[in-house]
Parts: sequence; C-alpha cells; structure tokens
Amino acid sequence: MAAPMELRCWGGGWGLPSLHPQSLTVMAYAKFSGAPLTVNTLSSSWKAPKEDLPFLISEDNVISQPAKILNFLRKQKYNADYELSAKQGADTLAYIALLEEKLLPALLHTFWIEAENYFSVTKPWFASRIAFPLSLYLPGKMSREALNRILLTKGGPPLYSVTEVEAQIYRDAKECLNLLSKRLGTSQFFFGDTPTTLDAFVFGFLAPVYKVCFPRVQLQEHLKQLPNLCRFCDDILSCYFRLSVSGHSPAGQDTADANLQKLTQLVNKESNLIEKMDDNLRKSPQHPPRKLTTLKLAAGGEESGPFNRLSP
Repeated sequence: MAAPMELRCWGGGWGLPSLHPQSLTVMAYAKFSGAPLTVNTLSSSWKAPKEDLPFLISEDNVISQPAKILNFLRKQKYNADYELSAKQGADTLAYIALLEEKLLPALLHTFWIEAENYFSVTKPWFASRIAFPLSLYLPGKMSREALNRILLTKGGPPLYSVTEVEAQIYRDAKECLNLLSKRLGTSQFFFGDTPTTLDAFVFGFLAPVYKVCFPRVQLQEHLKQLPNLCRFCDDILSCYFRLSVSGHSPAGQDTADANLQKLTQLVNKESNLIEKMDDNLRKSPQHPPRKLTTLKLAAGGEESGPFNRLSP
C-alpha cells in the first residue's frame, strides 16, 4: 500500500483551487496523474507558514519546489507523461523554460508589483491566510522577493527606466501567450487528448491571470483575446476540479468582494499602526534614528515606486 501523501499549499478564490501558480501546477498534475494527495491549504491557524509553499509530505520525506514534487510523484508511479515521446519530453522542458523566462515576470508584476493590484487584492488576500503578526510582514517580503527576481532577470542594460522595464516585461509575456495559443491550436491539451506536465504548468501560470479580478488587467485583457487558452483553463477547472467556469454565484461574489474590502481596510490600518510605532521607536533616546534603504511600491503609503532603483 502506497504511503499517504499530503500537499500543503496556498488556497484559492475566484473559482480557483489555488491562486498560487506553483501550488496550482502541483494540484493540476496530481489530478492528471491520479495521485491520491490530501490537500491542506494554508490558513491563519498555521502559526508558522512555510515560505516555500507548496511542499509535499510523505512519511519522512518533505519535498518542495514543483519540479521536485512532480519527480517524486513519477517515482511513485503517478506519471502523466508516460505516453510522451522523447521529442515531446524535450518540448515540455523547452516550453516550461519559456514560461519561466517570458511569462513569470509579468505574472509577478501583476500580482506583487503593480500597486493597485497589490494593495486592493494581493496583499489583503495573502494576509488573510497568514497568522498575525506575520500577516503584516510576510506579504511585503513576498513582494520584495518578486521585485528582486524581476530585477535579476530584466533590470540590466539597456533597460534602465521604469517604463522600459515594464513595457518589455509585458511584451515578452504577450509574445509567450501568442506562442502558447498557436501551439495549442484546436487541441484539447498540448499533446493531444491527455493532459501532461506541460498542461499542468501552463494551467498553473494562466489560470490566476485569467480568473482573479484585478483593477489593472493589462495581461488579463490580452489573454482573453486568445479564446483557446481561456477554453483550456475552463475545461481543466470543470473536468478535474469540478468548479464552474464562473467561479462564484453573483451573490457569493458580492459577499467575497465585501469581505475583501473590509480585510483591505483592516490590513491597512494595522500597517499604519506598525509604521507609527516604528517612528516612535526611532525618535526615542534609547533608539537613535538609523538611515535605512527601503523599497517603495507605489503611492498610497507603503512601498511605492519599485523600479526607481533602475534609474541611473
């Protein structure tokens, strides 16, 4: 009898089982391969949430990172790529590399760097899944990590200005979406009628962009102009996760939006309180002021103008 396997990951919303691309990728692959995972989504009751979600627990094994988790599942005979040829396997690796190089920076920017999206959706949603007081700190840390990853891959010459970097990120992402749309064509999945690792990765990257209701939707608008990719996401949700393509009933969506708005206000109030406490500590005689270099994300009080460091 196979050892029980537990997947710990970020939870979902907007009709998705998870909003986190890496978590969504592993969940989709498990569905495709028939792996009997027990899914435990992160909630505020977890006192010390892992920052490397998702991770898989099986007996004495703790495996993190989607590629390593998928390899572990294959070793347990849950292999969604069993019928692929060597060429198709090589194509899978090439397209996954394309996703990480071209699409991931725009996905990170949409969720974590674009100020309106971050403060109205991303930060309150993730903060609601994390225990206090880490809920005040961890979303900001995740945002800074997203920024650092973008700067590492896109912030070098000749792209020095804010507008140049952002424009290039979204040009690359739209090019990637166009290539994926052309490769999928009229097929149900990327290698025919059966979903594979590539389908899991593409679904994990596309579904959050497609479904989450952001105020700034540049990437989402382009994705919705590619109906075969939208149909691809809807089919996987309805066939493998038994979720309706609309996600919520109208009444349920109104309730979710109202709760999210209240949570946003609460998180912002708590953040302002922490900032005032920090100011008082810096001004006290026992704690002389120190000059700190901080990143700022946008107007609105907290972490604005993230790409300013790129300017000469």
